[in-house]
Amino acid sequence: MAKAFFISDVHLGLGAFEKEKAKEERVVGFLQHVREHGSALFIVGDLFDSWLEYRTVVPKGYHRLLTALEDLTRSGIEVHYLAGNHDFWMRDLFHRHLRINTYSKPFSITIEGKKFFFHHGDGLIDNDWGYLILQAILRNPLCVWLYSWIHPDIGVRLAQFSSRGSRRHTEKMSNYSDSGLRDFAAKMIGQGYDFVVMGHCHKPKIERMGSGTYVNLGDWISYNSYAEFQDGHLELKTWNP
Repeated sequence: MAKAFFISDVHLGLGAFEKEKAKEERVVGFLQHVREHGSALFIVGDLFDSWLEYRTVVPKGYHRLLTALEDLTRSGIEVHYLAGNHDFWMRDLFHRHLRINTYSKPFSITIEGKKFFFHHGDGLIDNDWGYLILQAILRNPLCVWLYSWIHPDIGVRLAQFSSRGSRRHTEKMSNYSDSGLRDFAAKMIGQGYDFVVMGHCHKPKIERMGSGTYVNLGDWISYNSYAEFQDGHLELKTWNP
C-alpha cells in the first residue's frame, strides 16, 4: 500500500526572500516525492508563517507551492490541511479550488485500520492562557468580518507582525516545557487512538505511550522533518533532496 506522509510548521514567508524561495524549492521537491510514492498527505498546521485569505486576494509568492498541491489532488492523492495558529484565516482557496480537505479544529481519521488523531498543538503548552484568549479573538467570526474590511496591504502586514510575536512566544513556552502536548497525547491514546500527530513545538519527536504513539513532526526551519506511515509503521525522517 502507498505511503501516507505528514508535515507541519514549514512557516513559508518567515525569513528573507531568497531563503524562503530555497525553502519553497525543498517543499515542492518533497511534494513531488509524495506524488510519486504516496496515497495521502497530512499538513498539520503552519504551512505559512502567516496566511490571511481575503475573498479575492491571497498572499503572493506561493504559486509554485499551490500548483504542486493542486497537482497532488489532481493525481488522486488525498491532501488534508489542519489550520495552525499561523494559518490565521482560510476561506475557500484550499478546499474549493485546490480540492484539499481543510480543518479548523483537531480531527481524527483511520489509516490502514489504525486510529490517528491530529492536533496542531496550539493552546496545549502549559499555562498558555494568553494564547487561548488571543485564539478566541482571532477565530471569532465577527472579528474576521471586521478585519476583512482592512486593505490587504495593511491586513497582511498586521498579520505578519502578529505572527512574529506568536512564534517568539511559542518558542519561549515550548523551550520551557512541552509536557502539555505530551499529556494531551497520552489522554487521546487512553481513549483508544493508535497515533497522536502534532506540531507547533518545532521539535521532532516520536514516543511510545502505552498502547499508542505520540509524534511531533518538528519543522522545516531547522530540521526539514516529516513522517511517513506504511504497513502499520510510522517513522520520522529528514528530507534531503
